[in-house]
Amino acid sequence: MEKWFTTDVTTLAAIALTTVGIYAAVILYTRIFGKRSFSKMSSFDFAMTVAVGSLIATTILSHSVSLLEGVFGCFMIYAMQLLAAISRRWKPFRKAIDNSPLLLMDGSNILEDNLRKARVTKGDLRSKLREANILSLTEVKAVVFETTGDIVVIHSQNHHAEIAAWLLTDVKRN
Repeated sequence: MEKWFTTDVTTLAAIALTTVGIYAAVILYTRIFGKRSFSKMSSFDFAMTVAVGSLIATTILSHSVSLLEGVFGCFMIYAMQLLAAISRRWKPFRKAIDNSPLLLMDGSNILEDNLRKARVTKGDLRSKLREANILSLTEVKAVVFETTGDIVVIHSQNHHAEIAAWLLTDVKRN
């Protein structure tokens, strides 16, 4: 238990050097592999962000993972994310790894079955509507549960405004 509250200069120096090394590697890889590396455009992108964070922490604080192993592991995660991003252009692969966006509200109509499918409660929905500054359900044009888990509220105070069909092209209605 005493180890939890003490350390030595050598350990602190190793943590400092490892932090600088892995941080530099992440910056370099992000520059090489692109900004999408930390986007949240798909569930695969989000998983990549979580994996990199975990790998950074493990490399910095674990004695069992060397800096070189951490840098290589990080490279592999970036490479897998790039491969997945490229492969997503192929429809069968995209369908296999990505969820489809799901319509939760069609105008002011709450789609109860879709709420259940998405495991979203009416309380969650109300929260997102408040977050979007919705004053009346008549302002809602659509609410979409995105592939990333985000809930997007499309709204307008112009009751005659229509959503461009292109925006909802890949959204499942049921």
